Amino acid sequence: MVCKAAAMGIKAADRLRCPTVAAAARLRLKWWMLRAMLTVLLWTAVLQLTAVGDSWAPRVLKGWPSCRTARREAAAVATTRLAMPEPVVEKAELPPKRIYRNNGYLMVSCNGGLNQMRAAVLPLIRKYKVLHLNRTDARLANNGVPLEIQRLRCRVNYASLKFMSQIEDLSKRVIRILRQNGPFLVLHLRYEMDMLAFSGCTEGCTPKEADELTRMRYAYPWWKEKVINSFVKRKDGLCPLTPEEVALVLKALDIDRSMQIYIAAGEIYGGKRRMASLTSAYPNVVRKETLLAPSDLMFFQNHSSQMAALDYLVSLESDIFVPTYDGNMAKVVEGHRRYMGFKKTILLDRKVIVELVDQYKSGSLRWDEFSSLIKAVHANRMGSATTRTVIPDRPKEEDYFYANPQECLRDPKLLQKM
Repeated sequence: MVCKAAAMGIKAADRLRCPTVAAAARLRLKWWMLRAMLTVLLWTAVLQLTAVGDSWAPRVLKGWPSCRTARREAAAVATTRLAMPEPVVEKAELPPKRIYRNNGYLMVSCNGGLNQMRAAVLPLIRKYKVLHLNRTDARLANNGVPLEIQRLRCRVNYASLKFMSQIEDLSKRVIRILRQNGPFLVLHLRYEMDMLAFSGCTEGCTPKEADELTRMRYAYPWWKEKVINSFVKRKDGLCPLTPEEVALVLKALDIDRSMQIYIAAGEIYGGKRRMASLTSAYPNVVRKETLLAPSDLMFFQNHSSQMAALDYLVSLESDIFVPTYDGNMAKVVEGHRRYMGFKKTILLDRKVIVELVDQYKSGSLRWDEFSSLIKAVHANRMGSATTRTVIPDRPKEEDYFYANPQECLRDPKLLQKM
């Protein structure tokens, strides 16, 4: 009985000991797996940090040399320098120093923006009251500009801007000479060689002259239009009137034969031959070259713009101004004369004139009919007050501000629709 009991006790003890051993084994397995997982995670983190180290590591850390790789890197750099040639660095050329010259006035180089205008240029203008502009660009719109800006444009154009004293003094001499002989009409006769070559208008020219004008047009690459039908262009009213056509129109408008006709233009193409009709109808045709001595014009030789400025000032003071083509000068004189009190400016309708002249020459119209029609067409084209034509989508086809500065005219009530 005792032995049996002892045997039973041993079995019970074994049963008690076996679960304890099994639990310890499972615990060791868990610890081993945990260590393995931690090891894998640590190595993964190390590899990840190594891969992105170039992006994340601060530059200051990159600067520290590695004890193990310093010699190796130095050797690699030395080898690379020996293998590769030294790069050639071109020396940058600095812009030349700006040369500032003046004629006794304070010169300001305006090469900055609005801040420079306010800080540097404006105080000088306030102090010295003089602003000399050698380059300007007037690209303001004709319409849609505030009233105060439009009136400022007039003040600048008609009061502030002045020509050189030599030009103004000489223009006064010409006007004084003309006034001594009575009233005078300024004819802005755009019949110079370059004007005809550019426009392609050859009415009244000989075949030789027409060829010469064509060759001149092709000689200037910046004149885009090369092939021009002179007949069609004239019929559309896009050619400057010829001296012969102008003579007929002036007679039809009853311009007195004794009136002085001052030619505001360069050398007329065709010379005396083309001017014969005009000088026959109006014997008192004069030019600045016939009113002044050659020494008086010596200062202006080879300066066509200064010659034009002289003609501009004489045109302003004329009793009648007649432009034969719509150029910039004709437009500005037209507007300036409006500003001066609607001085008589005959704005010729070239398209209608060409049609009537051809009918008269062909015998379809008698002289009295021709004269009556010319007068009727131009009754409202004498530089009187009108409203400027506005074409929003085609600004180049609308009336220019400087041809009719209606915002600046002294009696706005005079403005009327055409």
